[in-house]
Amino acid sequence: MPVVVVESPAKAKTINKYLGSDYTVLASYGHVRDLPPKDGSVDTDNDFDMKWEVGNDSRKHVKAIADALKEDNALILATDPDREGEAISWHLQEALTKRRSIKKDTAVSRVTFNAITKDAVAEAMKNPREVDMPLVEAYLARRALDYLVGFNLSPVLWRKLPGARSAGRVQSVCLRLIVEREMEIEAFNPQEYWSVRALLTTPRGQDFEARLTILGGDKLDKFDIGTQAAAELAVQAIASRDLHIQSVEAKPAARNPSAPFMTSTLQQEASRKFGMGARQTMSAAQRLYEAGYITYMRTDGIDMAPEAVQAARDEIESRYGKDYVPSSPRIYKNKAKNAQEAHECIRPTDMSRDAGKLKVTDDDQRKLYDLIWKRTLACQMAGARLERTTVDIGSADRQVGLRATGQVMLFDGFMRVYEEGRDDVVDDDDKRLPQIMQGEPAKFATASLTEAFVKASETKGEADASGMRSNGAAVLSANESVLALQHHTLPPPRYTEATLVKKMEELGIGRPSTYASVITTIQDREYVRKDKNRLHPEDKGRIVTIFLLNFFRQYVGYEFTAKLEEQLDDVSAGDRDYKDLLGGFWRDFSAAISETSELRIAEVLDVLDDALAPQLYPPREDGSDPRICPKCGTGKLHLKTSRTGGFVGCGNYPECTYTRPIAGEGADGDERLLGMDGEDEIHLKAGRFGPYVQRGEPTPENKKPPRASLPRGWSKDDMDLEKALVLLSLPRQIGEHPDGGMISSNFGRFGPYIMHKAPEEEKPVYANLKDPNDVFEIGMNRAVELLAEKRANPRGRGRAAAKPLKELGDHPDGGAVNVFDGRYGPYVKWEKVNATLPKDIEPANVTLEQALQLISEKAAKKGTKKKAPAKKTTANKATKKAATKS
Repeated sequence: MPVVVVESPAKAKTINKYLGSDYTVLASYGHVRDLPPKDGSVDTDNDFDMKWEVGNDSRKHVKAIADALKEDNALILATDPDREGEAISWHLQEALTKRRSIKKDTAVSRVTFNAITKDAVAEAMKNPREVDMPLVEAYLARRALDYLVGFNLSPVLWRKLPGARSAGRVQSVCLRLIVEREMEIEAFNPQEYWSVRALLTTPRGQDFEARLTILGGDKLDKFDIGTQAAAELAVQAIASRDLHIQSVEAKPAARNPSAPFMTSTLQQEASRKFGMGARQTMSAAQRLYEAGYITYMRTDGIDMAPEAVQAARDEIESRYGKDYVPSSPRIYKNKAKNAQEAHECIRPTDMSRDAGKLKVTDDDQRKLYDLIWKRTLACQMAGARLERTTVDIGSADRQVGLRATGQVMLFDGFMRVYEEGRDDVVDDDDKRLPQIMQGEPAKFATASLTEAFVKASETKGEADASGMRSNGAAVLSANESVLALQHHTLPPPRYTEATLVKKMEELGIGRPSTYASVITTIQDREYVRKDKNRLHPEDKGRIVTIFLLNFFRQYVGYEFTAKLEEQLDDVSAGDRDYKDLLGGFWRDFSAAISETSELRIAEVLDVLDDALAPQLYPPREDGSDPRICPKCGTGKLHLKTSRTGGFVGCGNYPECTYTRPIAGEGADGDERLLGMDGEDEIHLKAGRFGPYVQRGEPTPENKKPPRASLPRGWSKDDMDLEKALVLLSLPRQIGEHPDGGMISSNFGRFGPYIMHKAPEEEKPVYANLKDPNDVFEIGMNRAVELLAEKRANPRGRGRAAAKPLKELGDHPDGGAVNVFDGRYGPYVKWEKVNATLPKDIEPANVTLEQALQLISEKAAKKGTKKKAPAKKTTANKATKKAATKS
């Protein structure tokens, strides 16, 4: 009986259900081999020979497969149908051959299926093939390139830029996009402009709004009304004239559905609609695929199998009627040159199964499936039919013209099921207009625009001689029916994960299998942080990007990276030799590494200082030299580096200790004088571990002046002298303990606490406080009670077991996997392995698959993973029993 190998136990369970007892289905648990992280793993002097090692975690899985082959001398490699899946199959074949588990007479075949359904799996088993070596070579080329860039460029960063973590072939280009967008925002100069609208009414008493489009007989452009004075003149021009309807034009319009999902568009839409990150989206999609609910989720393709198209059309007719089914199927063509080896789009495997019929409890999976199901049905539905109406209104002297627009939905079509989200909000003319006739008068409405006027500013404004009111942000006519609103152009928005994926896709950077991991990596490296779903570059991310742009510009170039991706696609298509590609890359890259390694850190900082000068030293309002230290007035400011990134410091250090972040004066964390306490200056400063307050400055006699970190929940923006003095007065003396000795409270490395040392005790006793405010508010009774509890149970023995926040299920090797709340935040726990949750994952949303990945990574780092007794899945046990009976 053949041994079938897939990547995950979940996939193995689903496939085993379809194949039955004639097969033994095992999981490899992902890649089984990798390049060891040491010099020489890719031998550039020996035709790029690559030295692979079976990972510690993978050895038992390879052994399990090898043991199964002792009984069943046939191996079917059924890993995912993309480049990574092909590579896993190749690695398995190589590793098993090396340990002689694959013999000369062992039948080895490769099968692929785009969906884990009974029909798809059965069809795949009828069409076995060999491992696709061009696809494997494309993987080898990518892995070698990533190794050569990371292993050679990262040490350069460590030596030249203390605090830098790593560089990567795609991650550094992705980081560049985020940094350059931030620099665009910082350099942006907003431009003022005004819009004017009027509230009009028909002879039948129905109100509608119209916007000013013609003034002084000329068509208005966006910035033509650029000041409040011009806006007031425009309001007066409209309000002083009689208006009539010049034309009414109604045109039919249509909207067609979007194409079905591929990887990038799924990530974008999940981000827009649910705020899900790329990694979170792909994790949920992976589980849906492995359960057999959707087709393979890493694809550049948007075409759909003919039988799936017909199934979608049948389901549409069944649910919504014949009117919603177009006369012929909609055909979507792949645009990508090498559409991830021509995979189908992401769609449900059963069109009749909506989210309500899904047998999953995970909220992410349910939401994502609903999105995929609706998008798939919508893409085969009839278009929406609309009627768009444009009404032009003008004065008799043609000096003033206004326009009202609206639309009416005649037939909703695909919009009954689904409408694509948008990254940025835009005005939409989807409001309905009343019946309006050409030639009839358009009088000013008796209703007013006062509410909109008041919303534009806190103040109501004062009326001038003409009765017109202004509040600086809006101008309202005397009859309250004409309103001008002030606007300013906005800088380009920071990227979300969705818009970043979209930009990477447009530039040809990365592939579906890499988007999520690349975006996760730059956040894990602390080059980028996510705040309110927007990506902000950290200072160290800026420094690394500017360094690479100045010393390795070609290798973070958008065109170079995209061209390299195309060449790798050529390798997968069998049109290019991968070792020739590696040779050409290494020849130039190694030369660039050699040149940079000779540079001293001071030289590197001088180059970066000049490159960042416009951001580091913007002109000051008083016209003074922006490089002169604002504290001592004599030192010159320079770019400096530390383990936590870059900062600007005074050249007179240590006499002058002025520092600020590279984001500029007034940026987050900038030093601020809060006031004086006697002769001491009290400062708010930014440090490695966050903001803190400090009394005075370091002197030869007092090298470490008193300082105190801001407690959790305290905002630096709200800090004043009184709060700073409270912090600097700590520790707080609560009172004398009944047994003798003072009880005090303070903040420590692990948070707020109280402390007491009894006369007979060698060491003080510490008890943690849950609320930071308790440091300032806790009384004697509660403090004595907490200390008594701590003394009675110093190590927490005898306590009730901590209750998990969420129970995830059993680990494949046995033992429960749960989510707990810990001292440093939420974490997942299995046996003795604790793994902290990433900041972007809420405890309630953690899945078992995510937890297993975090546990595996933590165990690999520690190198102390517990050897749990091997437990086979129920499906595998059933298979073995069936094999024995036969």
